[in-house]
Amino acid sequence: MLITIPDLLTPEQVAHARTRLNEAQWVDGKVTAGYQAQTVKKNAQVAEGHPIAQELGELILTALARSPLFMSAALPLRVFPPMFNSYAGGQTFGAHVDTAIRTFSTTGQRIRTDLSATLFLTAPEDYDGGELDVQDTYGTHSVKLPAGSLLLYPATSLHAVRPVTRGARVSSFFWLQSMIRDDGQRGMLFDLDNAIQRLATDNPGHPSSLPLTGVYHNLLRQWAEM
Repeated sequence: MLITIPDLLTPEQVAHARTRLNEAQWVDGKVTAGYQAQTVKKNAQVAEGHPIAQELGELILTALARSPLFMSAALPLRVFPPMFNSYAGGQTFGAHVDTAIRTFSTTGQRIRTDLSATLFLTAPEDYDGGELDVQDTYGTHSVKLPAGSLLLYPATSLHAVRPVTRGARVSSFFWLQSMIRDDGQRGMLFDLDNAIQRLATDNPGHPSSLPLTGVYHNLLRQWAEM
């Protein structure tokens, strides 16, 4: 299930993030790549734990917490601190699957990566290439979102970033562990939640709203891992 979260950050927040990132320390992106990914990863990223990364990470985490669409789609339990990368001059990230377990550098806590997220911080007209290709059972989906918008997709997906041949593609990327491990179950809960919300909007007070809400929460209670 691929979910777009439009306008997670405002234009002002995007501009602030870009300004701050210009002041950050950038390193070879291979430092956080697994063994297989190191052979196909060619980009730069802000050093993990850098104060600017922490500052902007808090900005993003606050925006996520305020997004009903994100909360409904992800049902997050833990979110890995957002990181930041850049592709330019033909840089690319070949097909790979994200590492299953990530460790917080500050606390040593481990997180299972159920979902991957890419938050675009560059307007699509400012660079050529750089599409995020995500494969699922329905084929390959090529994604290039407006600055400030986020793509949420299963971390189990085979995905890649196409070479950037003009300009630079700057993004934030991170992973999260969901309360619902199974992508199919998480998708059903998301669809059910959306249906309940539409019913409440289109038919306020409809007698079906209460039992459907009960089904949603009982399924969540049955499937959730805490």
